[in-house]
Amino acid sequence: MSDNQQAITEGQWHRAVLLWDYHQMDHHLRPVDVAIGLGSHDLGVATHSVELYRAGLFPTLVFTGGNSPTTAKVFPRGEAVHFREHAIDLGVPAEAVLLEPEAGNTGQNVTLSREVLAAAGITPTTVMLVSKPYMERRSFATARKLWPDVEILCASEPLEFDDYVKSIGDEKLVLDMLVGDLQRVIEYPKLGFAIEQEVPEDVHAAYESLIHDGFTSRLISS
Repeated sequence: MSDNQQAITEGQWHRAVLLWDYHQMDHHLRPVDVAIGLGSHDLGVATHSVELYRAGLFPTLVFTGGNSPTTAKVFPRGEAVHFREHAIDLGVPAEAVLLEPEAGNTGQNVTLSREVLAAAGITPTTVMLVSKPYMERRSFATARKLWPDVEILCASEPLEFDDYVKSIGDEKLVLDMLVGDLQRVIEYPKLGFAIEQEVPEDVHAAYESLIHDGFTSRLISS
């Protein structure tokens, strides 16, 4: 942990694990028509998408995402561009990996990927969303709102919370992200961006406590 990072207490860690577990949908994975890899700061999404492709779970993969303040330096040519190149480097045939390089949020990830698939003559009935572990629930809720006529399955790297934090290398950033994603799960249905998801009382209490403790850099004005 660098000098400017906030030390995480045992209680905060426990509350973060509650959010971590809630964010994951625990879907049983099975073959689908297509997968969509959601761009982010985490190249592990691309790596896991490749693993799922190799497992025969889908024939076509779309990587979606432009840039954001947290990814511009890491992926200067855009999240989806770098993710696609990584997948091809790992052996996925280029013709199996479609590119959507413009999306700036999860709603655009879904709608623009749908357009890319349509342009390729693909109209899926089952779609797997591959994301960061703590983004599963929000991406599911968004896709169910914007693409209600397809069945959505969610997948992410099968990592325990502490292993994921180590892979990112910034405890506070991960907690901030957990809090920010849960805020969006709660608030976005009111704005018409996603379907509503029930939030258990202990998860909501943990969320409020972490906000009180200052894990707020990923919150949006609501």
